[in-house]
Amino acid sequence: MQILVVDDEASIRELLTFNLKKNGYSVETAADGREALAKAAGMDLVLLDIMLPEVDGLEVCRRLKADPQTSGIPIIMLTAKTEEIDRVLGLELGADDYVVKPFSMRELLARVKAVLRRSAKESQSEKGREETLKIGGLRLDFSSYQAWLHDEPIALTPKEYELLKLLVTNPGRAFSRDELLERIWGYEYYGDTRTVDVHIRHLRAKLKGAPAVSDAIETVRGIGYRFARRTA
Repeated sequence: MQILVVDDEASIRELLTFNLKKNGYSVETAADGREALAKAAGMDLVLLDIMLPEVDGLEVCRRLKADPQTSGIPIIMLTAKTEEIDRVLGLELGADDYVVKPFSMRELLARVKAVLRRSAKESQSEKGREETLKIGGLRLDFSSYQAWLHDEPIALTPKEYELLKLLVTNPGRAFSRDELLERIWGYEYYGDTRTVDVHIRHLRAKLKGAPAVSDAIETVRGIGYRFARRTA
């Protein structure tokens, strides 16, 4: 597995590189946002600091998730900031997880392993399948891991795609936030269940061109979310 470590502090890059290699990963490093964007293609995971020179980490995350060549690469944000807005914005831009500095190496390695495991499971579960699901103006292709709205491709992050797929393939079933975290993220999330709300809000915004679909993603008060119905 190839991991890109992006941090402007040489000591952090060296520490992460040493521990990741010790655990069997191949590592590339970048000291700023521009270098990160140039090296990201082909990576299995990006550890991305928010506070970067040239191009900040949030903008790097946005560009990687908007580019079809790199949109499927999992991203774990590294940040010294404690403000919730930074974490929420990172998740809205498509980050898969975040770690607040200072962090324990054991915790970071556990998150790396969990995110990579989840990514591998997603790829394996889709391999060889050629099922297509159509709901109103929405079309999901399970074999190519893509989505279209009125025949126009939608730039969904892997977590948004999995969340949408789970909801629309289980119409009428209410999922709790905790269950969605477990099933989509594949491990106990270290943050809180608001990450689900962030992804649902982002998903609704991307599907607003098909109200029959976006409006069918309903909030179940005190529980979580469900897809209310299928539309012809």
